[in-house]
Amino acid sequence: MAGCAECGAAAGSCEALFHELLARDLSGRVPWAPLHAVSVACYSFQHPGRMGNTVPAYYWAVLHAYVRGGVDALTHLTQRTQQRNSHRYGGSGPAAGDFSDVPEFPRGVGPPGAYEVTIQDVAVDGDFPADGFEEWARRWAEATISAWNGEHVGP
Repeated sequence: MAGCAECGAAAGSCEALFHELLARDLSGRVPWAPLHAVSVACYSFQHPGRMGNTVPAYYWAVLHAYVRGGVDALTHLTQRTQQRNSHRYGGSGPAAGDFSDVPEFPRGVGPPGAYEVTIQDVAVDGDFPADGFEEWARRWAEATISAWNGEHVGP
């Protein structure tokens, strides 16, 4: 089977794996559910053709929050974002200025096309095992940030 044209993974279906991961995320179970935003951010940046109308600044902040502060920092960021999106606050979604503590998303560069860690690595055996998932998610986030920052990827 041919590799993924967007993330450079060797073989398999990234999209099928993503749907499997989403099912785990949306089940509400640990360790997958608390890392839903990280999973979506990594997959979206590594498969930008499927990103649609998402907000790169928010996903970029998600990756940095998780890498810097783990699940607690991620939870704080997502709760703050959900609160801002509430009708009580005018329903405004996240904007780039909401994440002043995060390095600016690299603009004017194309998608990297290859990453040190992809969803296929995180899936391990195709089943996203709970044991080690948080570490794989962290490595996935770090690899995504590194690649978009133009840091060396690959052998």
